[in-house]
Amino acid sequence: MNSLTHSGLLARARTGGPREDGPEILEHVLGWTLVVLLAVLVTRAGLM
Repeated sequence: MNSLTHSGLLARARTGGPREDGPEILEHVLGWTLVVLLAVLVTRAGLM
C-alpha cells in the first residue's frame, strides 16, 4: 500500500458528520419542543 492508496482510503472513510455552520437556535427550539411534546404525551397517557 503506497501513500496514494492510503490517503484515498482515508478520504473514503470519512462520513462527514454535523456541520458547525447550521442554524443552532433552530436546533435548540426544535429539541425543546420535542421534549415538551414528549412530556405532555407521557402525562396524558398516565405513565407518570
